[in-house]
Formats: sequence, C-alpha cells, structure tokens
Amino acid sequence: MTGVCGCCCGAFRPRYKRLVDNIFPEDPEDGLVKANMEKLTFYALSAPEKLDRIGAYLSERLSRDVARHRYGYVCIAMEALDQLLMACHCQSINLFVESFLKMVRKLLESDKPNLQILGTNSFVKFANIEEDTPSYHRSYDFFVSRFSEMCHSSFEDPDVRTKIRMAGIKGLQGVVRKTVNDELQANIWDPQHMDKIVPSLLFNLQSGEGTESRSPSPLQASEKEKESPAELTERCFRELLGRAAYGNIKNAVTPVLMHLDNHCLWEGKSFAVRCFKIIMYSIQVSTISLLLLFHVGPTVLEVFNTLLRQLKLSVDYALTGSYDCTTMGTRTIKEHEERQLQEAVIKTIGSFANTLPTYQRSEVMLFIMGKIPIPGMHLMPPPSGSGSETDRMIQVMLLKSLRQVTSGFQSTNMLTALPSSFLDPLLSFALLEDAHIRLLVLEILVSLIDRHDNLPKFSTISIIPDISVLKLKMEKCSRQDNLFMKKHAQQLYRHIYLSCKEQSSVQPHFEMLYSLLALISMELANEEVVVDLIRLALALQDLALASEETLRVYNRCAVHALSAAYLNLICQLTTVPTFCQHVHEVIEMRQKKSPFLLPEDVFIENPKIPEILEKPEAEILFQQAKITEVLGGSGYNTERLTTPYIPQFTDEDRLSKRKSVGETISLQVEVESRNSPEKEERTPAEEITFEALKNAIVDSVGMEEQERERRRQVVEKFQKAPFEEIAAHCGARATMLQSKLSQIFEITIRPPPSPSGTITAGYGQTQSRSVPVYEMKFPDLCVY
Repeated sequence: MTGVCGCCCGAFRPRYKRLVDNIFPEDPEDGLVKANMEKLTFYALSAPEKLDRIGAYLSERLSRDVARHRYGYVCIAMEALDQLLMACHCQSINLFVESFLKMVRKLLESDKPNLQILGTNSFVKFANIEEDTPSYHRSYDFFVSRFSEMCHSSFEDPDVRTKIRMAGIKGLQGVVRKTVNDELQANIWDPQHMDKIVPSLLFNLQSGEGTESRSPSPLQASEKEKESPAELTERCFRELLGRAAYGNIKNAVTPVLMHLDNHCLWEGKSFAVRCFKIIMYSIQVSTISLLLLFHVGPTVLEVFNTLLRQLKLSVDYALTGSYDCTTMGTRTIKEHEERQLQEAVIKTIGSFANTLPTYQRSEVMLFIMGKIPIPGMHLMPPPSGSGSETDRMIQVMLLKSLRQVTSGFQSTNMLTALPSSFLDPLLSFALLEDAHIRLLVLEILVSLIDRHDNLPKFSTISIIPDISVLKLKMEKCSRQDNLFMKKHAQQLYRHIYLSCKEQSSVQPHFEMLYSLLALISMELANEEVVVDLIRLALALQDLALASEETLRVYNRCAVHALSAAYLNLICQLTTVPTFCQHVHEVIEMRQKKSPFLLPEDVFIENPKIPEILEKPEAEILFQQAKITEVLGGSGYNTERLTTPYIPQFTDEDRLSKRKSVGETISLQVEVESRNSPEKEERTPAEEITFEALKNAIVDSVGMEEQERERRRQVVEKFQKAPFEEIAAHCGARATMLQSKLSQIFEITIRPPPSPSGTITAGYGQTQSRSVPVYEMKFPDLCVY
C-alpha cells in the first residue's frame, strides 16, 4: 500500500522535478543518464520560464548531497548545470545563473580540494559563455577573494597544493574575462580587486622564478610546461595586462610595485626584471616607465639629471678612449658603441619628456639649458685641446637632448614657452662659430614656434607661385604673442641677420632660417611685425650686396635666394596686390637674367652659381622705395621701412667677439642721431587717442614683465655665478659708490669760496680756505 501511495504521489510532482530526478542514476558511479539529460534540456528550451525552477531544484539537491557527502551525485549535478548553461541563452538565464553561482560558491566553500577544483572548473566554463542579456545585480567579489585565497594554498600534499593553486589562477582568469567588458558589473580594475588579483599572480610567478620568460607571448609551450603554475600565471598575467585600458594601467601596475616593495624583491633584480618584461611586452605604453620612476623615488628633474650625467660621462669616455674599472682595470671604449649609447640616452630623454605635461616639459627645458656650458660665462677661458673639445661635445649632446624634448612641444603662450631665462642662453649659441651648434639652435627655435604643424611645408626653400596649395593653418595673433614679440622680436631678427653673415652657413642653415621666418610670419605676426620682417628681408639683400662683407659667392647667392623666397611668401600672406606684383616682377627678371639668385639654382646638390658675382642690376633687386609705397597705400605704417635695419648691440657680442667695428660705429651714430636735441625739437606732439592709451597700457605691462625678469636674472646670477665673479662685481660697485660718496662729502664739507678770502698755498697756488659755516657772512635775505 505504501509503494502504491508513493507511486501515486510521484506522478503529481512537477514535471521539471521529475525530469531532474531522472538524470540521477541509482549508482552515482554510472554517471549522468544522458537520455534523460536530453529530455531535461529539451524541456528547458521549450519552457524557458521553468529554467529558474530547474536551477533552484538542482541547487537544493546539490546542497543536500554535499551535506551527506554524496560527492558522486554532486559531480552529476554540476555536469547537468554545465550542459544547461551551454544550451540555454534565453532571457530567463539570469535567474538560473544565480542558482548556478550559488552552487559554485557552495563547492568553493568546502574544505575538500576536489570540490573546490570542481567548482572552479564549472566557473571557468561559465566565464567563457557570452550572455545575451545583461545582469544588474550580480556580484563576483566572493569569487575574487576565494580564488585569490586558493592561489596561496598551503595544503600539505604538494601535488594537491599545486592543483588548488592552478585552479585559483584559472578562476581569477575567468573572473577577469567575465567582468572586464561588462559595464554593468563592478569595475574589476578597482584597487580593492587588483590588490588581491595581482599579488596572487605574482606569488605563483615567483614560486617558479627558475623558468625565465622567453618570448612576449609564450603560446608554443609544451603540454608539460602548461601544467606549471608559473607558466599558467604568466599567461594569465599577460592576458590581464593586455585587457587593461589606458586609464586602468596604473591600477594594474601599482600592486606590482607594492608587492616588490613588501617582499624586498628589488635587490635581486631578476624577478623584478622578469615582471617588467611581462608588463612592457603586454602593454607597450610609455606610462609604465613613468609609474616605475615615480614609485622608485626620483623626481622628474632627478631622472633627467641622471640621464644627462650619463651623457656627460659618455662624452668624457669617448674623448679619452677608455675608462677605469675598479675590478677589471682599464677598458677600451669603441667610438661607435659610445655613439650608440649617446643616441640611446638622447632618445630616452625625448621619449620620457613626451609623456610629461606642458608645465613639466618647460621645467625640463630650463633644466637642460642650465646644464649647457654657455660661452663667455667662465672667468678663465677654457684651455685649448681636450677641455674646449669636451665643452663643445657636451654642448652638442645637450642641445640634441633639448631638441628631442622640444619636438612636438606646443604651447598657447609663447611667453611661457620661450621665457628670457631660456631664450637668451639659447640664442647665445647662435653666435658661435660651430655650424652644427648653430643648426641645432635653429631647429629648437623652429620646433618651439611651430604650433600648427606647418613646418613640413617649409622643409625646402622654393618660390611658390600660390601658397594656397600648402593649406597653411593660421590663427589670429593673441595678446600674449604680441607681448612676446614686443619683448623679443629685435632679438630674433638680430640672430637671423647674424646667422646669414656666417661664412660656415650651408644649405641646412638657410633652410632653417627660411622656416623660422615663415613660422614667425604665421604664428606671431601682427601688422608691425610684418613690416619689421619685410625690413629684415631687405636688409638681408643689402647684406648680400655689401662689398665690405667678406662673404663667399655661394653665401651671397644663398642670402639673395633666401630673401627672394621669403618676400614671395610674405607678399602673399599680406594679400596686397601691388606688393605681390612687384615681388613677382623681380623674380621673373631673375629667372631670365640671374637664376643663381633664386633658391632653385642655389639650394641643390650642385649649385649653379658663378665664380665671381657681379653687382646685380636694379631691375633684379627688390626696391625698398617701391615696397614702402605700395604698403603705405594699403594702410600699413611704413615709417620703419624708410630706415635700413641695423642689428642692436648687446652683451652677446662681447661674448662672441665677432661684431664688426663698422657696425658698432654706425649703430652709435644711429643712437646719437635718435637722441640728439635737434631731433627731439622736430618731433611733433603726440596726439592722445584711444589707440595710444591702449598701446601705453600694453607697454606698461611689458615693462613690468621686463622688470620682473631683470630682478629674476639678478637673483639667479647671485645664486649660480662663481664666488670670484660675484666678488669682483660687488667690489666694482662698492668702488663706484665710495667714489660718489667722497664727491658728495667733499662738496658738503668744503663749501665754495666765501667772502673771507683765499690763502696762498705752496708752489704759488691759491687754495680756498675752509671756513666754518657759523663764521660765514650771508646776506640778510638768506638769514631767518
């Protein structure tokens, strides 16, 4: 009777429970009943709304079997769950997954290694399934913690311990795969998760430190090596880093640095190097070097200081040909090897600088400039031979480093990009006789001024009939740029002019000068600057014509060609038709009569220039009067064009000692003529207008900035100059002050001759007698 009742009651049980019960055999060793499993799968696909109940019932049976230690039925239940997960992708899968994860969690919480491994394998299979519907409430925090704990398993049996650790590694890999691309899940890259995952991987990687990483992606390892926890960890670590987006790199790498700190793994270097090989091959972004450098300790400037120190040591080694090694004696240096090292250090400096923000790159530029030996700043001249050659090579190497740092540097404010503390010493190198150094200076200037990537369009000097084909990028000159040009324009013009006078200037120098003129015209030019640049171009033409200048024929032709190419460019930028017409007429006449005065015949591999350059005719020269007339008719203020350009005399000429006497005399005559009373009397009264007031405000701002810069230079001089130079400077000022005080005291103590008369001194000379003030007789009007 009892059997009949049980049979009847079983018939009234829900169908999904009967189907689930039928997949379990009487003997668990027989395994899953496949035929009944197919019926259950078909039922789940036909009635997806029952899927969550199927999962809940399977979870109930599994929990009961775990409690009763019926592990055979536990394995059958997990196999059934795996098959249902693989087969079902309906919208109701989320509720079924919750039951599945609940059962996996039950297995992972068990103290039986086999159940832990079984749960992990099921989770890994689940992690490889792409779900059709998102989940809003699922959490994997427990799995991150539990799998990380398994990675540190200390089970007594070494084989079982290895299996548990490998299961933990695979579990972490599954968690990352499941969550890394799911925006609805908690961010796996958060520090709370990475601080568990990364140290767990490094722990297992360190346990197999004897196996060195051989390739960026060890996918060809043998089956035996794949069973090694270290190899599995390395693959998992590479996958983790490879999935890291740019914003998550720091969270993935910081735990590596902390792990190396906490376990003192920097000293041996081998494990640290292996870790960073994996990181660099997996991510390949320069941010890693920044994170490493900032974590180890040095500041940005300390890093550059170390690199520059290595560069200077390399220069010393290259000049001496060897260096002393305390353990191996003297080692001979090969020149090509040292050159490779220098280029590598320079490239590293540039790569590191490119990762820095703008303000830090400016600091690095000033820092490198402060390391370059500036000509004329030494009290004693450097000795001839190795000393001067060392300074030259250091100048070249540091300027190359500076060129790397400034490459691609763009700043909206030229006052901050090129402050006086940087520009003044940089331009001082433009006066040196070394052609290579002068070229490096021009390249640095051009790189800093080019803010719209127009430089490649001016890589060669040529006459361009229509500059619209260049598609130049231009913006209106800002107020900061106007202030910069008010402060430094004459300085730039002067160095362009003097660079054209250099006998050693060759084609690359003139190409850089053309690029510099063109970029100033597009980046920093207002109406006043345009007029000054045209005035400078005409001055270059006069320089090439001057008979007192000892320029070679090639240099004269090159200066003529440079002036023509630039005037052709600037006339089209001004869009003054009559100006363009005059420039094009002169160029056409040169093409017919004197093609060697144009860039197409000069700046080529074999220049087509005459042996002797005769004085050109007026029709092939740009006429200052004509240009002044056409620009004045278009509204330009051409008053400055009527005065020929003459470079200003500065302290740099004292340093370079190459300013001609003729220029100095003409400059003094010009200055005296400007300051003469006659000229001042002829100057009409200035009309007070709104424009004049605005210019006065701008000038006052510029004067304030100049005053601040002067004070900063004084402070910097007393901080960095040698003691002997400071002492000599202060001594000279003290002597001058003492002299002035003596004159003042002499006038005060010895008043002029008084009514009391004079006395006769020896040798027939008369001397005024010093009379006390109270004895002197004053008129009544002077007494009160």
